[in-house]
Amino acid sequence: MLGGSFNPAHEGHLHISLEALKRLRLDEVWWLVSPQNPLKAKNGMAPQAERIARARKVARHPRIKVTGMEADWGTRYTADTLAVMKRRFPAARLVWIMGADNLTQIPRWDRWTRIFRSVPVAVFDRSPYSRESMASKAARRFWHWRVAAPARLAGTAPPSWIFMHIKRHPASATEIRRRLDALKAKPKTKETGN
Repeated sequence: MLGGSFNPAHEGHLHISLEALKRLRLDEVWWLVSPQNPLKAKNGMAPQAERIARARKVARHPRIKVTGMEADWGTRYTADTLAVMKRRFPAARLVWIMGADNLTQIPRWDRWTRIFRSVPVAVFDRSPYSRESMASKAARRFWHWRVAAPARLAGTAPPSWIFMHIKRHPASATEIRRRLDALKAKPKTKETGN
């Protein structure tokens, strides 16, 4: 599971998902498009239906499923979503996927240690956060449960996590939004007709 705002979904999300499928030997990756991340401002957040539609266009892989199930279930926090998923899919071996930036800020998440104790976690390298994330509170707290073999993560009892060094993808939703805003703000000029 790769959770997030996907505001907007981009090739970096696809890159991490394809790496997760291959390296972690996952059957599927589910993109959980959040109705509203509690840590992000509502201002500038595209409607969830729009973000889901864009995510489906970007995902374009038969083993990547895009879902808005958190809105359907009424869950607001990842810890609650994982609890519901474990009840609904008891036979599934779930893995939480996130970028290195999230390892740094996960202590701000509601019941963050419960996430690590619920499912194995795969953290993917993301510039420029790698060094900072490996020194983060979460990395230090769960250091003894770090595993080295990606292919075994899904079958490992939590808490267990791995830091995946992969070729980094430059895409950033923040940068995409900044460029789109700049284009919208650019004054329109009349064509001269030469």
